Amino acid sequence: MNILITGGASGLGEEITKKFASSPQNKVYFTFSSSIENAAELNKLYSNAIGIKCDFNNDQEVKNLVEKIAHFDIDVLVNNAYTGNPVTTHYHKIPHQEFSDGFNVNILSVIAITQASIHLFRKKKSGKIITILTSYLANTPPTGVSVYVAMKAYLKGLTKIWATENVKFNITSNTVSPSFMLTGLTKEVDERLVEQTINNHPFKRIVSPSEVADTVFFLADATSQINGVDILMTGGAIIS
Repeated sequence: MNILITGGASGLGEEITKKFASSPQNKVYFTFSSSIENAAELNKLYSNAIGIKCDFNNDQEVKNLVEKIAHFDIDVLVNNAYTGNPVTTHYHKIPHQEFSDGFNVNILSVIAITQASIHLFRKKKSGKIITILTSYLANTPPTGVSVYVAMKAYLKGLTKIWATENVKFNITSNTVSPSFMLTGLTKEVDERLVEQTINNHPFKRIVSPSEVADTVFFLADATSQINGVDILMTGGAIIS
C-alpha cells in the first residue's frame, strides 16, 4: 500500500508512520512541519518512509503537497495533523480570530488534501480515508478546548459526507476518536487533569498513541463493509 499521513513525524502521527513503515511492502509518505529532526530519523530508520515538509500555515506548501498526491498514487489517506494548541482558555475569552485562523489552517488544508485524494481514489475505484477525531465529541469536553473541539466537529461532518458520496467507488471514510493521550500536543496540560483522567479511566491508564496507531492500521486494511464508522477509544468509559 501507499499511505499518506499528515503530521506523521511527532506524537500520534509518528506512531502511525512507524506502524505502517514497519511493513516493508508499504510506501509511507508523511508530512511534518517543525519536527525536522524526528522526520530525518524516520527517513533513516525506514527506507520506505518519505518525509515531506508541509506546514499547514503555509498555503504554498499545502498546495505543493496537493499537487503531488496523484504522483504518490496513494491507497490510504490518514488525516492526523493538527496545528495549534488544543487547550487555550474559556470560550467567552477566545478572540474570534482564533476560530477563523483555526479553520483556515486545520480545516481548509484537510479539505484540499482530501479532495485531491478522492479524485485519485475515484480513478482507482478504491481508497481509504481515516481521520483522527477526539472522544471529546462524544462526552463532556474539558474546559478550554473550544477551538479544538469545533475543528474536530467540522471534520466529523465531512467524514460522513466522504463516506456517503464515494461508497460506489469503493472508497471508505472512517474515523478514530481516542480519549486523552500524552503527546507533544498535550504537554502543557495541567498534571492534575492528567491524574484525574487516569483515575476516571476504567483501566486506570490512558490510551497510548501506539494503541491508536494499531487501530488506524486495522482500518487501512479492513473490508469496505466498514464505512462511515467512528471507533471510540475510551476503554468503555463512553458507550455509543
